Formats: sequence, structure tokens, C-alpha cells
Amino acid sequence: MSNRKLLSIEMGRMDAAEYRERPGSGLAVVLDNIRSAHNVGSAFRTADCFKADKIWLCGICATPPSAEIHKSALGAEFSVPWEYAADTMEAIRSLRAQGYTIVSAEQTTESVKLDSFVPEPGRKYAVVFGNEVDGVSQDAVDASDCSLEIPQYGTKHSFNVSVSIGIILWHLHSGLSK
Repeated sequence: MSNRKLLSIEMGRMDAAEYRERPGSGLAVVLDNIRSAHNVGSAFRTADCFKADKIWLCGICATPPSAEIHKSALGAEFSVPWEYAADTMEAIRSLRAQGYTIVSAEQTTESVKLDSFVPEPGRKYAVVFGNEVDGVSQDAVDASDCSLEIPQYGTKHSFNVSVSIGIILWHLHSGLSK
């Protein structure tokens, strides 16, 4: 028996219209002043993979249409609903009003290690991911219900934001889909 790669047509991928018609995952992504349009594009692509409800692009984030976003997103900017907010707190207030639990992906004095965090089925989570240099703003951390920290064992104390988005969304999606 051979182990061959699947062709794209064998994967049963939905188009952008089908994506929007299907129920969401209960996950939303908030990008708090992400400088790199390529990181924004990667966030769209990862959010698409986990069927995120929405991405909020806040502050200095690039917004579609953008060649740099498209290069990393591979078209996911057309499937994942998104909204721009000049201030991250505006996005947090809107998401809280929609029943989301607000989570900052940040190392804080009270952060919970991701491998210890068990998402509650039926609960919706909006995760705030921060700027590549400064992380999540203190205002957003203060407005969060909790902070999640990805355990790390090397000399660096951070991941690229696009990697953090993948790790955390995978963990939350895995926990919510059980």
C-alpha cells in the first residue's frame, strides 16, 4: 500500500461562500497592532483552517485588499469575516457584548500555561494577539478574562505572532470540538 499525497480536488475543500454559510467555531481573533501584513495574512489563513468566526484588525494592522496579506493568506481574506477597529478596546467591547470570553495571548503575572487550560464546550473565545515587539497592550490585558501563555523551553521568550495564533487556535479548537 502506498502512502500518496492527496490532490487538492480530493480534499473536499469548501469555497468562501460555503465557509460563510457553515456554523462558526466559537473562536474569534483580535490582532492588536500587528505591524507585518504577512503576519496578518498568516492570521487569516490559520483562522480559515480553524473556521474562526471573525478576525478583528486593530490599530496599525494592514487590511485587505493588500498584496502582502494575500501572499500569506492565499485567499483566506475572502472567506474569513473581518472588521477593522481603530482601537483594540472597541473590538473587545463588541466581542464581550456578543458573549465571547476575552483571552490575551500574553505572558503576565497571572497567565495560565496553555497546556493547563481546558476550554469549556459551548463557550466562545476571542483571543487577542499582540504586536510583534510590544505584545498585547496593557489595556487589552486588563480587559481580558484571562491570559494564556505558551510554554517555552529555549532562550527566546516569544514565538512569531503567526506561530502563536496557530498553536493557540489549535488548542482551543481541539478542546471545543471534543
